[in-house]
Amino acid sequence: MTGTMETDLEFRRDRQRVQDDERVDVPKNLRFPTTSEIPDLFFDQIIIEFRLNRIEILVLMYLYRLVWCKPNLYKTYGISSHMKEEDLAFAVGLKMDEFFGAIKSLEVNGFIAVIRSGQFFVRKYFTHENDFIYGQTYDDFEA
Repeated sequence: MTGTMETDLEFRRDRQRVQDDERVDVPKNLRFPTTSEIPDLFFDQIIIEFRLNRIEILVLMYLYRLVWCKPNLYKTYGISSHMKEEDLAFAVGLKMDEFFGAIKSLEVNGFIAVIRSGQFFVRKYFTHENDFIYGQTYDDFEA
């Protein structure tokens, strides 16, 4: 053990929690919370001005996290790695028609662009104007 009673108790508690989670099939990615950095601009301006619904927010945040918050080879260009659209819809718990409706709405608003089926360009500051204001470029790529 680690040598102090307090740290030993914490270690045992954490180990017990992992064992309990494994027994009830809690996925590994949900056992310990992680964080993603989302610009305050999203909460202060985008939700208010664009009146996004729950599904649009869900899809936009999921795609945003894939591009800007997780390891991504195409981050410089603001492009997600290629995934099957069925897997994306399943990951956020949506039916395909709900998922495609949200994608269309987000594309019309200029937050994202479909590069090809299952691959998306996602603006770091959500709109072309905000990207310009905050100096965000996409290494000469612009959808």
